[in-house]
Amino acid sequence: MPLFITLAFRNFFHDRLRFIATVIGIVFSIVLVTVQMGLYLGFGRTVTTMIDHVSADLWIMPHGTKCFEDPSLLDASKRNRALSINGVAAAIPVVIGFADWRLPNGGTTPVFIIGSDLRSGGLLPWDLVEGRIEALSIPRAVAVDRSYFDRLGISGMGATAEIRQHLVRVTAVTNGIRSFTTTPYVFMDINRARAHTGVAADKASYFLIRLSPGADRNHVRGQLLSYISNVDILTPAEFAERSRIFWLFGTGAGAALFAGALLGVIVGTVIVAQTLYSSTKEHINEFATLRAIGSSREYIYKVIVCQAIFSAVIGFFFAALIGAVIVELTAATALPIIMTPGLIVGLFLLTVVMCVASAIAAIVQVIRIDPATVFTR
Repeated sequence: MPLFITLAFRNFFHDRLRFIATVIGIVFSIVLVTVQMGLYLGFGRTVTTMIDHVSADLWIMPHGTKCFEDPSLLDASKRNRALSINGVAAAIPVVIGFADWRLPNGGTTPVFIIGSDLRSGGLLPWDLVEGRIEALSIPRAVAVDRSYFDRLGISGMGATAEIRQHLVRVTAVTNGIRSFTTTPYVFMDINRARAHTGVAADKASYFLIRLSPGADRNHVRGQLLSYISNVDILTPAEFAERSRIFWLFGTGAGAALFAGALLGVIVGTVIVAQTLYSSTKEHINEFATLRAIGSSREYIYKVIVCQAIFSAVIGFFFAALIGAVIVELTAATALPIIMTPGLIVGLFLLTVVMCVASAIAAIVQVIRIDPATVFTR
């Protein structure tokens, strides 16, 4: 092992209280950044849940639609025009909207209705733990997620309630289909969805376009745009990105998450910088001795930077463990914290950069050392 690494190791671990304070500062900073960035990724994934689970090549939506939850409407005539385009195999209508779910105690809670044609597919519930998709064709049938049973005042399969003064019965139960707005999703047949949301029979929120085998998506989209007016036609990826941009930046949620992450980096950098500076100042005579016996500035800089890297590796190790626990605890919540391999690598690099940058204050102190001071001791 090179001598400068040995010196850095012994210097770093010599004062255990200072070592613990340094690690705690780094861990606090990286955990805060992890939570904020994990929330950012989780939020971005949650807001596009419905879009990501639809099998469609294109989405037709009212012009200016900002996100999936935007309850604007299209005329059924636009669907007929879409079906007349060569290369369009299906144009599946989807109806969405908010409604009031009447609770057993007489109160109400808002729910988000999603209706689709059961025969054509479209936007149907997934991850069923009880019941079947086909059961939604039964009169009054709906599907809900079991995580919302308490919120909806129901006990499970077979439970009844009222939506817009219409009786409904739970015939299918999902697991994990949660809304980031905390408003429960309720799936049902499209005609029933129109009745519960007050949408006319000749209206729909979206048309999901499926192309014929071999059809060119860009060519078909160009034809659709030239034939249908006052609509936006997006691929699933484009619609998902539009939704993320709206919710993360149009509402200010993304700015808040980034501000929290930046605060964590600043706090951690200040703590580490202060600790490294104090450690260097305490050992200023030792560094002066190294200078007096001929050690170059670069050699001493290596010692200090090596101390910073030790701080980064140890701090990141404990922060990663805490982050893994937080990810596990939030996995079943409405807004889970997501950790990806790319985020882990990025956080490690951020930790190293933060600690090395913090070492600059200590390096500046060393630059001012006069080697002759060792002879005055």
